[in-house]
Amino acid sequence: MTKSDIAASFKELQGYICRRLNEVDKSAEFLSDDWKRNQGGGGITRAVSGGEFIEKGGVAFSEVFGPVTESMAKQLKLDGVEFFATGVSIVLHSKSPLHPIIHMNVRYFEMDNGTYWFGGGIDLTPIYIDKLKAKKFHLGLKNLCDGYDLDMYLKYKKWADDYFYLPHRNETRGVGGIFFDHLSKSEKMTKNQVFEFCIALGKLFPELYSAQLSTNNNDKVNEATLQWQMLRRSRYVEFNLLHDRGTKFGIYSGGRTESILMSMPPVAQWSYNFKPEETSNEANTLALLKKDIDWLK
Repeated sequence: MTKSDIAASFKELQGYICRRLNEVDKSAEFLSDDWKRNQGGGGITRAVSGGEFIEKGGVAFSEVFGPVTESMAKQLKLDGVEFFATGVSIVLHSKSPLHPIIHMNVRYFEMDNGTYWFGGGIDLTPIYIDKLKAKKFHLGLKNLCDGYDLDMYLKYKKWADDYFYLPHRNETRGVGGIFFDHLSKSEKMTKNQVFEFCIALGKLFPELYSAQLSTNNNDKVNEATLQWQMLRRSRYVEFNLLHDRGTKFGIYSGGRTESILMSMPPVAQWSYNFKPEETSNEANTLALLKKDIDWLK
């Protein structure tokens, strides 16, 4: 399987995910934006907004290549002269504070010295944590992982807990998910199997998101829940700008700024030293933003 084959399959995956999301949220509008990278390659950003469930988001495909610049080598620790990278990245910001933010990406990287690896992950950021929905999300991921390697789910869940973490806040971004990086062939998986796992994760994404949505609780949305949504979105912004590797790669590789920052929410808010009332739903959510929670219990 060549890098061109992988890129073509990722492009097809983008189309599949957009079609499925349009079935989940028929009111959402997808706008397609093709772009070129001056140094080599380009991509297609499918921005989405105005839906019944999805307020703002995007499903982005990219295929970029070219020389490894000094800043890329330093910031991204790349060993080689030329690179090739392709992937699909998704972020959806839900309209209702009772529905989550969700993110997923799969990517492939190849250097001119012959080294290559896959990476990716998916994580769920509820505004209010519902343990049953968190369990359903993680169970779907475990079932997928178990089809490839029975040790995979716990390993990648731990990786996600450590990665999707805001150390300056001492809290996780949400209820986690799975994360993996620099994954090539191993004793348990061939290169093709790693690739197939990435495609399967991408196809699972719209199913996992759909399972988090409901239409019968709008009476629970009020000014207080909307205010909390703005605060939780601000944490999302902090993580993406301070810690996210994909954002850093896009910036340092000369990627397209609009596509890189499509992950930003439509509106966010920072309130100084906000502290929720004890035993409130907001306080209960904060108490669950911890690493190493077994959501399958």
